Amino acid sequence: MDSLADTLRLFQSGSLGQAEMFARLDRLLADTHESVSSLLKTLNEAHRRSPLPAEVYGEVERRIARAIEVRQRSGRRIGQRVGDEETFVQTKPLQPTQPGAYAGANANDAPVERMKGVGDTLNGRFVLEECIGFGGMGTVYKALDLRKLEASDRHPYIAIKVLNVQFQGHPKSLIALQREARKAQTLAHANIVQVYDFDRDGSMVYVTMEYLAGKSLGQLLRAPDFRALPFEEAMKIVRGMGKALSYAHERGFVHCDFKPANVVLLDAGGVKVIDFGIARVFQKAEEAPDVTVFDPGSLGALTPAYASPEMLENREPDPRDDIYALGCITYELLTGKHPFNRLSATQARDAGLRPQRPPRLGHRQWRALRCALSFQREQRTPSVNQFLQEIGAQDVWQKPSFLVGVGLSAVAALVVFVALRLFLWNGAEKAAPPAGAADTASGSPQGTPQARAPQQAQAPPQAAPPAQSVQPAPKPSASAPSLPAVSAALADLPCSALAPTIKGRTVRVQGYIGRSSGKAHLKNTLMALPGVSGVDLAVQEVDENKCALLGVLGRYWVAHRMAPGAAADTSAIKVNRESGRGTDLKAGATLLFDVTSPAYQSYLAVDYFTLDGKVVHMLPTLLERETFAPPNYTATIGSLNNWGVGAPFGTEMVVLMATPEPLFGGVRANPESGADYLRALDEQLARVAKSHGAAAVTVEFLQITTHPKR
Repeated sequence: MDSLADTLRLFQSGSLGQAEMFARLDRLLADTHESVSSLLKTLNEAHRRSPLPAEVYGEVERRIARAIEVRQRSGRRIGQRVGDEETFVQTKPLQPTQPGAYAGANANDAPVERMKGVGDTLNGRFVLEECIGFGGMGTVYKALDLRKLEASDRHPYIAIKVLNVQFQGHPKSLIALQREARKAQTLAHANIVQVYDFDRDGSMVYVTMEYLAGKSLGQLLRAPDFRALPFEEAMKIVRGMGKALSYAHERGFVHCDFKPANVVLLDAGGVKVIDFGIARVFQKAEEAPDVTVFDPGSLGALTPAYASPEMLENREPDPRDDIYALGCITYELLTGKHPFNRLSATQARDAGLRPQRPPRLGHRQWRALRCALSFQREQRTPSVNQFLQEIGAQDVWQKPSFLVGVGLSAVAALVVFVALRLFLWNGAEKAAPPAGAADTASGSPQGTPQARAPQQAQAPPQAAPPAQSVQPAPKPSASAPSLPAVSAALADLPCSALAPTIKGRTVRVQGYIGRSSGKAHLKNTLMALPGVSGVDLAVQEVDENKCALLGVLGRYWVAHRMAPGAAADTSAIKVNRESGRGTDLKAGATLLFDVTSPAYQSYLAVDYFTLDGKVVHMLPTLLERETFAPPNYTATIGSLNNWGVGAPFGTEMVVLMATPEPLFGGVRANPESGADYLRALDEQLARVAKSHGAAAVTVEFLQITTHPKR
């Protein structure tokens, strides 16, 4: 029997004319038992091999869609297959009066609305260029955003998920996709695909989202030569998946259809989880979640090989359902095989199947994996974080292979990789003008440039070291100290960035000061001022090699903190808890940092000043030029590969800058001389301050201290 691939190949070679090809296609579609996704995948592969004319591609796609509708009228179960992963969707026959219903292929049927495909444009804006994926609820296209192209955006491509034909006939399809978009928009995480919006064009309903360059984990696992991954490599993927699921669970969402096809391995490195399309709120019932209005899970989309017994039995979703799927995928990564030979959980349970222990897996790791694969929810691992810890994903991540003695070229490569992990802040809403600055002093010393990934920004600088309180005997002066007088005295201190506040006759100071002056000299200077009877210090001492940095950026750090409304500011950089619980990092620690933008829309820059006098630009870079951030936005930046803290050890400085406009017109050389960069930076900041005021420039310092393992 002819296949779709053969039919398309004959047409592409010129052996079949267009009319003959379509006639042959119709005969094939009337008799084939192939799944819809398999047909669409064949079409896409043929198009990649030898591009079809846009009108031909679109017509083939439309005829496949009509074949779906014919199947639907029988009311039978339709399988959407990707590779050998099958997502089953129980649908109802479409009625001719239903919105979005498609007529059959019969010529006597009523005219059908033309289904758009590759080569078509949605709402006059999104040009569908390539079909890149299929799922239980929709088909995904790579699309050119004409608005971005018009604005000369360097990243004009997005991904568009168009609701499959059978769901377009579902009375609640638009609500389903709107809920998906809204939920996904709340899941802002480096390991979760970024969703922008949802819309419709006629009866076609779609979601726009971040375009990901990479391949699905399903493609890796289904490759003919795939056997198993080394434990360390497998754990990198497991950790990325686990972080995404953990983040979603903490916010009340279960994925409900977690499987290899919904995990993307990025070409640039890293892992992203996609398609929270049928995720349902499993808690916060008091908030009247969307599930009480419309539950996307009522569409019945799930993948039996990865669905927990409870999901197959239509029980309420629970985070442990995703843990079962994560356990199945982890087992496949370590062995190359599904733990239950791709049987559903209920089939495997009823047959009394037990997974075999993967080779070379330690007792503790095997116990963790076996618990995740339990058929009983109550016996399953209760949280993703616990699973990651017990399986050894976190431990492995703290034992990366180091870059030893590789010099500046390694630093540059490492920085490019770290920058890739930063979220793309596209389509952010307009925000209020600058509201002021945060009252936070950043972390402490840093790690080395050569032997590890650039050290990234850290969190709301934990208000620097604990305040030191000095309460000498009161002075005879009757009046309280003057803030201008205190500020003037602090400004005269060399190598410093100090912001004072006054309460009664006590002066509180936060900031940074060179070790040559030190806290003792600072205290004595303040105590000598009229009216001062007490001093509280939240000040970090810095090495002299950071004085030039404070000389350029310190004034903006101070101006921002002294501006009205500074207490409302949210800008911060801090060490992610995966790397450590403070600013002292030991050799082998993974470098991950949380960055929060200020309370106004801004453009971010992150620079890493190394011990050898160089500066490495972590943002922007050649590979990551997008620096726009919405207000109060938090992103995790860092490496999802083997980057960690290594020798030489000491203290360095990472700087986060947020400005109302980009600092430089393009990407600077990476790395470059720190002295040259500071001169250029001084000029650019002066230009921004002249237009917007010095307080509109947000600066956060972070010192990190690195140590060898003892």
